[in-house]
Order: sequence, then structure tokens, then C-alpha cells
Amino acid sequence: MTSKSECWKILVVDDEPGVREITRMVLEDMAFDGRGLEILEAASGSEARQVLDDHDDIALMIVDVVMESDHAGLDLVRHVREVRGNRLVRIILRTGHPGQAPEREVIRGYDINDYKEKTELTSSKLETTVFVALRGYRDIATIEAARRGLERVVEASVEIHSRRQSHEFASAVLAQLATLTGLPDGALYCAIPRTDQARDMPIQVTAAIGAFRAYVSGAIDDSLPEPMLRSFHAAYDGKHHVFEPDHYVLYFSDSRDSENLLIVAGSPHLSDLDLHLVKVFCTNVGIAFENLHLHRDLLDAQLEMICLLAGAVESRSRETANHVKRVGLLAHMLASALGLDAKTAEALEFAAPLHDVGKIAVPDVILNKPGPLTAEETVIMRLHAERGAQLLAQSHLPLIQLAAEIAQTHHENWDGSGYPLGLAGEDIPLSGRITALADVFDALGSRRCYKAPWTQDRIIELLQEQRGRKFEPRLVDLLLERLDQAEAIRQSLPD
Repeated sequence: MTSKSECWKILVVDDEPGVREITRMVLEDMAFDGRGLEILEAASGSEARQVLDDHDDIALMIVDVVMESDHAGLDLVRHVREVRGNRLVRIILRTGHPGQAPEREVIRGYDINDYKEKTELTSSKLETTVFVALRGYRDIATIEAARRGLERVVEASVEIHSRRQSHEFASAVLAQLATLTGLPDGALYCAIPRTDQARDMPIQVTAAIGAFRAYVSGAIDDSLPEPMLRSFHAAYDGKHHVFEPDHYVLYFSDSRDSENLLIVAGSPHLSDLDLHLVKVFCTNVGIAFENLHLHRDLLDAQLEMICLLAGAVESRSRETANHVKRVGLLAHMLASALGLDAKTAEALEFAAPLHDVGKIAVPDVILNKPGPLTAEETVIMRLHAERGAQLLAQSHLPLIQLAAEIAQTHHENWDGSGYPLGLAGEDIPLSGRITALADVFDALGSRRCYKAPWTQDRIIELLQEQRGRKFEPRLVDLLLERLDQAEAIRQSLPD
């Protein structure tokens, strides 16, 4: 027997109890598309509105025209369509007074789906009319559900594509899948490129939620319980979905030659539409995941080129290329400590290594002089800030524009005593303030042609001395709170 929650709901609105009773008797044993009918009743337009408040999934309304007023049924139709905005429910107007509501005028003036006189609705014709109306409701509801589902896929995909870090991407994948179909007890997702290299490596867990959260980045063979592992390999090897009573595995491949598997704990309750939406989404995710890695590779290539360029400049001054890499990492650390977003911190990491690129215009004899510079030599040396900014400002890329800003301002001092512009306090761009501290901190702890590396105690003493003079006080405080992290950066990239 079909439960009420699975029945098609039909609302019969008529002020004649006998008409409502006969309608119920004719329809109550009917079934359509494998589902029975639940008959709801109302004796007036106002009662019908209350029923509509209580039931938002009514498929069909059979409405009398004349009830508490000569146009109560017509008013109800207008209320449903215009006030409630319900364009999905099918509405059949039924009248015993056709002269009061002429069919042509009603059909033209009101958004109804059929118009019948009570005398023509025999038992068989009523069944036929209801069948046709329910078929229309089912088909339109399917289209509407697909439209909403695809909207959710698009929204979820936008959320996925906005993630720039692998761990953020992985977390977002299943969070959005949960909004599409619901994932009762946890889920696990694997994106597997079909390459010879991938075939020889363990399959990694790309993303997980719920009970599977701890498995992210682990090997699938080391993570899943044995029954789920058998289902996973059956789906992967057979290239098809696998459904078991307490879990299921969905398999999808996409046009980019990638395979995607979704393991869900819990009983499978996916409609054909849900399955299609998950397929569309997983295909999109597979492409997004590949694009994420391409984006990461591109950024890594850009950073490598920046470090090679900056390193070439440093090599002229007998300093190592690792110095500029460390300055970038220290700038990232300080930006994150300030609470700047990940995108900004990453941009600083990439741009800060170019802070001294203007030294390319400084003669070797000055750049590598072991002793103090003369006044004239100091003037020439200080030109590197403006020369670097001029060189980098020719680019229209935001990252290089940021590097130009850093090149020009990383020798400005908090108290206004720096160069080349004599800026002070927050008039100095934050990028220049951060890079200035990162550069000096790393240089002090490194060997130079004119000095040996300083001890940590001596570095701390200078930073405290220059707090509020050369450096922004809060940045000094943040660096001193993170000396272990800063030292770890130096150890990871030694000279």
C-alpha cells in the first residue's frame, strides 16, 4: 500500500458536500505512475487557502467556480498563481453555472489547465481528466526539479572553482555534494587520472567528510573497511556503480580522461535525477581538480622564474638565491600573522623576492665593496629602489605591479627617515613594511661580503631597538613571537 507521503495530492474545492463525496469515491482507488491519490477537501476558497498553507506539494486542484461568492473559485485561482506564485500545481475549474463564468473568458483570463461543466464530468471522464492533469504535473515537476538541480550544480561548481588550495578544494567538494543529494553518514571522493604513472601509484583519497574525514590524502587500500574496499575496487575495475545495503560507490569518467569515484556510507536513496546531478557534478569536479593543479604548476613556474631573476641579481652581490626565497616565505608568514587572506599572503610570497631587482643597475665595485660606502657610493646604491620600481612597473600583471611597489618602498622607515620617498608610518604600503622587516631579518642572520652572520640574540636586540623607528612595531612583535617558525624557514633553505 502506498503511504500518504508518496501519494499524489489532489485538492477538491466545492461547497456541495455531495460533489466532494462523489469525487472522492471516483478517485480514491485510482493510481498513477505507481502512486496512489490522497484526496484533500475544502468547502470554500478560504478553506482552500488554509489547506494550501498546510500542504505545499499539491499536484492538482479541482475547483468549483461559484462557492461563497459567484467568483470565489476564480479568486482562488488568481491567489494561487499570482499571490503564492505557484505555477506548478495543475488547476481544473469545474462549474455548474457555465453562464456565470463563460469558458472562453475564463480560459483567456485565468491561468488554468482545464475547464469542465459538472454535468460532463462522468466517472470515466473525471478519471481521464485527472490522469492527464497528473501527467502534466509529473513532467513539469521533473523539469523543474532538473532545473533546480542544475542550478545547485552550477552554484556548487562555482564554490568549488573558487578554491585555490588543494585542501580547500577537497573540503569544498563533498560539502557541495552534500547539498546536492545528502550524504547521511559520511562520504569519500577519489579523482584518478588515467595515466601510466597514476596506475602504478596507490589511489589517494582526494576528499572526505563525516566518518571518513581522517582518510584524506591517505591510500584508499589503507583506509576503507574491507566491505567498502571490495565495492570500491569492483566499481573501479568494472567501471560501474555498486550498491550495497549499507553503502554505495558511484563511478564516473569524464572527457578529460579522468575517473571519479564517490563512496557514500548509508542506504542508497538516489533518484535517477540525483544520480545524473552527481554525475554532472563529479565530471565538473574532475576537470576543476585538474585545472587546480595546472594553476598550481603555473604559479610554481612563475615563482621559480621570479626567484631565478632575483637570484641572478643576488649572485652579482655574492649573495645566494635562497635569500630571496626566504624573504618571500617570511613575508607570507608575517602577512598571515596579520590576518591577511591567503591570496594576498601568497602574492606577497611571490612578489617580495624581487625587492632588490634594481641592484642590477648598481656597478659591481659598489655592490660587492667589503667596507663602508662613501657618500657618493651610497647615493648610487640607494638608486636601486627606484630603478627596480621603474623596471617592474612596465608590467601590467598585478603580481609584478605589487613587486614594483615593494621594490620602491622596502627601504622606507616607520619614522620617515628612509628612502627614496621619505614616507612614514602607514603611508608606507603594507607590502613594503612587511618586506623591509623580512629582508633585514634574513640578511642579519646570513653571511655577507661585509659581515658574518649575527647571533639570534643580537638580531633580537636590533629589532627591539628599531621597533617604531625603522620597522612597524606590530610587525616586529609578530616576528618575535614566531622566531622558531622564522628560523625553520632559514634551516629549510640554507645558504
